[in-house]
Amino acid sequence: MGFIARAQLASAVSNAGGLGIVETSSGRLEEVRDEMAAMRYRTARPWGVNIAQMLVADPGIVDFVAEQGVKFVTTSAGDPARYTRELHEAGITVFHVVPSLRAAQKAVDAGVDGLVVEGGEGGGFKSTRPVSTMVLLPQICGAFQIPVVAAGGIVDGVSMAAAFALGAEGVQMGTRMVSAAESPVHDNYKALVTEADATDTVVLSAHSSPAYRVMRTRFSESLENEPSVVMGRTVGMEGVLKLYFEGDLDAGFAFGGQVAGRVAEVLPVERIVHETVRDFYEVLKALGRFLPE
Repeated sequence: MGFIARAQLASAVSNAGGLGIVETSSGRLEEVRDEMAAMRYRTARPWGVNIAQMLVADPGIVDFVAEQGVKFVTTSAGDPARYTRELHEAGITVFHVVPSLRAAQKAVDAGVDGLVVEGGEGGGFKSTRPVSTMVLLPQICGAFQIPVVAAGGIVDGVSMAAAFALGAEGVQMGTRMVSAAESPVHDNYKALVTEADATDTVVLSAHSSPAYRVMRTRFSESLENEPSVVMGRTVGMEGVLKLYFEGDLDAGFAFGGQVAGRVAEVLPVERIVHETVRDFYEVLKALGRFLPE
């Protein structure tokens, strides 16, 4: 969530009892340094950082993160062996984001501490051969004895309970948090999510890695049949930021997952987290009726 997962949103997640994650994928590390400093004032709770390898060109990114006192990192969009050893040497716990069993094996071989298993229905950068969370999660959890966080399609207590039933030990929310009250994006972006049906996303560059799942708009639909869509070339970053923060839906595209169809309103992060956990336990209790007496 480049440019979005910064101190305002990440600290709200941590303060609500989750683990807020600060982005580095914007590549604007001076700004990110300021956001990390702000995190220390905004929350006394744990938080972490994501390193999206495809988007972060700075070879000193591990030193940069370690210097900020970060103790937890998720790595994504790249080879898990690239930074895991360095991060471990800096005393940092590493979870790698994976879209397939093969990618999970590679991450485990690289020595990561855990996995974020992300199904193809999630928003953002996707595999060109996506696998749904319902299939991917039990496949990976059954293959490895390693902590797993589920992502893709997670929005509330019911989906959290489903993820735990499939083997996860935690969940991650992207689309739900983009549309949260503390998210810095424009109200037009949030409305794309809250007014969407589950069919209101499109996959761009579907057969040319990386693919992207984005919210359906007139602009994104115009790119749907393009064989290759490249951020920074086919779609300028200035256009994406214009959509994010000025609300111009024709300037770029907005990342979002199919779970947007289950997001009905903009809510504060604290309410999202607390209601999710409350409903999670209620679902577990309700399932007890299926146990034999």
